[in-house]
Amino acid sequence: MPTRLDRLVAKLRDYAFSLPEAYEDHPWGESVAKVAKKVFVFMPPRADSKTGFTFSVKLPQSRDQALAFPFAEPTGYGLGKSGWVTIKLPPSTPVPLELLLPWVEESYRAVAPRRLVAKLDEAT
Repeated sequence: MPTRLDRLVAKLRDYAFSLPEAYEDHPWGESVAKVAKKVFVFMPPRADSKTGFTFSVKLPQSRDQALAFPFAEPTGYGLGKSGWVTIKLPPSTPVPLELLLPWVEESYRAVAPRRLVAKLDEAT
């Protein structure tokens, strides 16, 4: 039976891959969401029952806001200096989807070509 975190992860992934021309790729043995060959979300395919769910997004506008949450930290490997934030959701943490989806969209907008951002704007 899926947990609340499993359902949140499924909705988060569905949203990421519903954005214009977004697709899943598996570089470095990890699942990522890409647009125009650029990663906009690093994320595993599912939550882990023991460790939860960890994903990373590029947040040029809301980085500081996101980092104010206890479950967020600058992404390693020097990516944090470029605005990437890693979100670590433990299995028991009830984080609302409404908080996370705008971060996925912001990350998409940060790397997607202008024509695709315009297409997204037309849809909303």
